[in-house]
Amino acid sequence: MRELRLQQLAAVVAVLALVAAVRPAVCREQQNNGTLEVAGEETRSARATAVIVFGDSIVDPGNNNNLHTQIKANHAPYGKDFDGHLATGRFSNGLVPSDLLAQKLHVKKLVAPWLNVDHTPEDLLTGVSFASGATGYDPLTPKIVSVITLEQQLEYFDEYRNKLVAIAGEEEAERIIDGAFFFVCAGSDDIANTYFTTPFRSVQYDIPSYVDLLLVGVDKFLRSVSARGAKRIGFVGLPPIGCVPSQRTVGGGFHRRCEPKRNYAAQLYNSRVQELIDGMKEELNTRIVYLGIYDIIQELAEDGERWGFTETTHGCCGTGLIEVTNLCDSRFMAVCDDVSKHVFFDSFHPTQRAYKIIVDNMWDTYGHLL
Repeated sequence: MRELRLQQLAAVVAVLALVAAVRPAVCREQQNNGTLEVAGEETRSARATAVIVFGDSIVDPGNNNNLHTQIKANHAPYGKDFDGHLATGRFSNGLVPSDLLAQKLHVKKLVAPWLNVDHTPEDLLTGVSFASGATGYDPLTPKIVSVITLEQQLEYFDEYRNKLVAIAGEEEAERIIDGAFFFVCAGSDDIANTYFTTPFRSVQYDIPSYVDLLLVGVDKFLRSVSARGAKRIGFVGLPPIGCVPSQRTVGGGFHRRCEPKRNYAAQLYNSRVQELIDGMKEELNTRIVYLGIYDIIQELAEDGERWGFTETTHGCCGTGLIEVTNLCDSRFMAVCDDVSKHVFFDSFHPTQRAYKIIVDNMWDTYGHLL
């Protein structure tokens, strides 16, 4: 009966599927033949050997494409402003933060998905993304919508490392892992979907105790990444979840204001996870840097005009109220005329231009620690 209820709720959750909270794309990813090409700019000294990514749809470049799930972005209008207008599976009109951060580190232009692409050796040597849209630290979160768990992402990393050894040898593979930047971004779906949308966790836990449950998952995951040789981890905090368009719609009342309980949960999580990371510093042979995004996204969502945005409360897709993943589909929904004026592309995921501002802010604030 419980499995049946999970299946019945999957469609509802897919509608509200969120991932925790610029120029035109300069990259080309061709997945019809499994190759990846990047249009380059001046070569600079890289600040990492590779960029290796774990998490949810904020950093999923297409790992969900062939899964039996509704949480996908491999259809128009996603990729609208990607080179070639290609819907790669990224949940945006163009690039996502992992791509932009890889550029900041001068590693490469795009971080390819682990699944659904025939990688070139260069792709593998410089890192890939294992992220899966709508996953989370709560074991129930990926189960509800049939996506890749964080534990499975770690298993994929083990496969990836074996491929590195096959390509470059054990010594070079170890050097690449030692010098890699590990980027972790998850947690929003736990709060937005599993806690506030489905009934399972909210009847078991109040918000503080649910945050405690998530911290157990965070602790286990970070220790597992560290044990696999990571020396540098950038760990992304949660955005103001109550301010994204779909959560304004379902929780913000008639005027669609930012929903305070969701924002409280995100703020409490951010505070507690920073304490957790601080406590790990003496235990692990890994530098973990907390990357806060709450304030900059709140600025964009509530005062986006100062950044040149004219629409901050609706997504660009459809009505902008609720459309995301399979509901944001060009076969059924129109898109806005000027994406660059919107903070959000669908009812949760930011536009490439907004992502660029977020990553620039992240880099300016924390780049010296990375």
